[in-house]
Amino acid sequence: MLDRQSILPAIRDMRDLEVFLASDYVVGVLLEVHIARLDAVFRLLTEHGKNVFIHLDLIQGLKADEYATEFICQTYRPYGIISTKGSVILKAKQKQVRTVQRLFLIDSSSLEKSYRMIERTRPDYIEVLPGLVPKYIREVKARTGIPVLAGGLISTAGEVKAALDAGASVITTSNRTLWNDRHFSS
Repeated sequence: MLDRQSILPAIRDMRDLEVFLASDYVVGVLLEVHIARLDAVFRLLTEHGKNVFIHLDLIQGLKADEYATEFICQTYRPYGIISTKGSVILKAKQKQVRTVQRLFLIDSSSLEKSYRMIERTRPDYIEVLPGLVPKYIREVKARTGIPVLAGGLISTAGEVKAALDAGASVITTSNRTLWNDRHFSS
């Protein structure tokens, strides 16, 4: 499904969820949700035929570890799991749930450490943050052979296009203005 959309809406709050549910997007990213709201959120997603990658590290009230991963995968069967943690990625893969290894471009040392973790976890996708650095989108994609999502700090259509031109498969963004602009193809 990701190959049909260049934007992956990132849902930060209930207003974003309402906009996502009313949109023609099929897949989004669920960020910063309280554990007590998950039942209601997933019920709404199911009613509207929507799927989400759930960012496990950002579920409030739940420790992002392999036990939480197992609980979320078995209880909600999300479209996918996003995490910075290798143990979360490995457990989600074990549960046959799509995985996104999120990596932050801080410095060359952390990037090398991320490459070693990616070799071990082999996620389905890698999300590069910030997504404003086309050079590293190209490098991560070439070095790992794994599709790259770009996110973080992308705020204009030009930045979306630059990330896609650099090889990003999809852009994750909570900027609802970008959700509405569908003219990003290269």
